[in-house]
Amino acid sequence: MNAFEKIKVLYIDDEQNNLNSFKATFRFDYTILIAQDTNKAFEQLKANPDIRVILCDQRMPDKTGVEFFEEACALYPAPVRILLTGYADLESVIDAINKGHIFRYIKKPWTDVDIKSAIEEGNKFYITTSMLAIKNKELQSAYDELGKFAYSVTHDMRGPLLSVIGALEISKSMDSIVEIREILDMMDAAVKKLDEFIKNMHEYYNLKRMELIFEEVDFTKVVSDVGAFFNIGGKMDKVKFSFNVVQNEVFLCDEIAIKIILNNLLSNAFKYQRRKAENKFVEVNVEVKNNEATLIVKDNGIGIEESHIPRVFDMFYRATSEETGSGFGLYNVKDALNKLNGTIDVSSVVNEGTVFKVIIPGKPNDAS
Repeated sequence: MNAFEKIKVLYIDDEQNNLNSFKATFRFDYTILIAQDTNKAFEQLKANPDIRVILCDQRMPDKTGVEFFEEACALYPAPVRILLTGYADLESVIDAINKGHIFRYIKKPWTDVDIKSAIEEGNKFYITTSMLAIKNKELQSAYDELGKFAYSVTHDMRGPLLSVIGALEISKSMDSIVEIREILDMMDAAVKKLDEFIKNMHEYYNLKRMELIFEEVDFTKVVSDVGAFFNIGGKMDKVKFSFNVVQNEVFLCDEIAIKIILNNLLSNAFKYQRRKAENKFVEVNVEVKNNEATLIVKDNGIGIEESHIPRVFDMFYRATSEETGSGFGLYNVKDALNKLNGTIDVSSVVNEGTVFKVIIPGKPNDAS
């Protein structure tokens, strides 16, 4: 709720005159909704999920205010509940307070000051509990992520190390150069896997801590620099790499975040090629227009099954076991794009290839 938005209050009373009087008195201070019975009250709650404070008369024809609040608490726990009572049945009221069904009560006849004070205090309580609920949800999410992270670190770092240790033990009893070379190849693959995992972990923590630095981005230079890391391996695997950049305007953005995005997308494109296929390729097309950069990374590799596509950006998720991976790469891509307010779409056909389309808004030149 912004500073100019009124608190939304629901008032329940079986006497129409009381409803009219309440609404007339407080309509300038709050957004007032009224209900003459508890059924209408539930309709209002369902239609207005942003109601913050509920005031209800204790003596209602169908059920007491305490009974209504007990039922409402289970269905709509967020709004703060205030009871109006003109009777001396404080035992049930106190019991309701102790059980958490109501925030406080006001004796009838009430005064304007009593009502306004109760609503303001109730709103403060609503804001506090809402923020607490959000923080608890964020904390639980962070805890779950930490658990997955700890498991992955143990599994993905220890696995390659054990492979190297095992290969070293085997090599001690070998005399054949051919066999030793095979062991070295196995060790090389294990160490590269560990290196990739550490690199992706480093990117992950950099993204979490990174403050964006907006500067002029030359996409021809960026794509050329990032692509150079994959050129040698691509040529050895007979994968043709090409790129085309159309940029006729200044584009302000965080270059490091863009490089992280492009690096991970190219890494996947080169890694998940069909080994025996002919005319393997990876293409990058960039167009900067109207202060928006569109990056398309296309390959004709193994592709992604449709059922896996919704989860490819989840942390540690691997859509295939055909190649080893950390499960960090596309998660880091999504995380970087979230920081840049960018979007990414993926389309893929198994054994035909994959296309990633990234859209990144630039910072307005006049805001620099």
